[in-house]
Amino acid sequence: MAVSSEFLDIAARVNNWGRWGSADEIGTLNLITDEVVRAAAGCVRTGQRVALAVDLRHNGIQTGLIPGRVNPLHSMIAVNWSMFGPGTVATSDDVVTMGLQAGTHWDALPHISHSGKIYNGRPAGSITAHGGAAFSGIDKARHVISRGVLLDVARARGIERLPEHYAVTPADLAAAEQMSGTSVRSGDIVLVRTGQMQRYLAGETTEYAAPAPGLSVRCPEWFHARDVAAVANDTLAFEIFPPELEHGWLAVHALHLVEMGMPQGQNWNLEELSRVCAETRRYEFLLTATPEPFTGATGAPVAPVAIF
Repeated sequence: MAVSSEFLDIAARVNNWGRWGSADEIGTLNLITDEVVRAAAGCVRTGQRVALAVDLRHNGIQTGLIPGRVNPLHSMIAVNWSMFGPGTVATSDDVVTMGLQAGTHWDALPHISHSGKIYNGRPAGSITAHGGAAFSGIDKARHVISRGVLLDVARARGIERLPEHYAVTPADLAAAEQMSGTSVRSGDIVLVRTGQMQRYLAGETTEYAAPAPGLSVRCPEWFHARDVAAVANDTLAFEIFPPELEHGWLAVHALHLVEMGMPQGQNWNLEELSRVCAETRRYEFLLTATPEPFTGATGAPVAPVAIF
């Protein structure tokens, strides 16, 4: 990404470097305090659960658009194997090779760098081929559980799915927040629905990937002003793709991950959640979304669950 003056202006306004100390590695996840989690638990009334992850399979979301990010390659290494002899208990085991960000996942803070830096001003060179991320790897996000809030931008606009080249603006977020009847507050995990996941669920994998609607470069300031802990949505690229600004490739990634230290998630299935929220008229819930703790990884799969 070529860093523009507009990008730098926004970066200066949302920058969190040093906010939680020079040694901090988890950024805005610091906002999920014990008090925030205790309050989030109060969202549980009926016990209804909604799973938000797509299935992990070999013909999944990845189409080769991102080289090397392969869909899961699943193999059996044992099928009903009786290690103690005939007639004894048998075991079946599996192995998987996959891109850690192949399906529903969180991006860790060092997933993106710009101007030679990652979150908190650390050098991008601290990420190495053999060691992975020395700082702020996904393994540092040990307990991602908070109040979740669905901002159903598509439903707020009265449509099933946003158009391909639609950039979600702060005004869209505010309209969806108003429709939800709840206010986004410090420590929340915000889920932004565009409806794009409908394309993947319909088997339109290539069309799902790009072009696609997504977050505008102007949205990070909205999240920063509300002290949001993390944001996820239902698209491959998270931000509008191709970008709305010339040479603005992955600008939202850079603002969220590098400047704010705010994790972001992609490929979340928000379709059933949208239906449940609309039917119950409740857009807040307890959200469990802790990623798999791969040491030094720049992202990891997650199987989030919204609990009402």
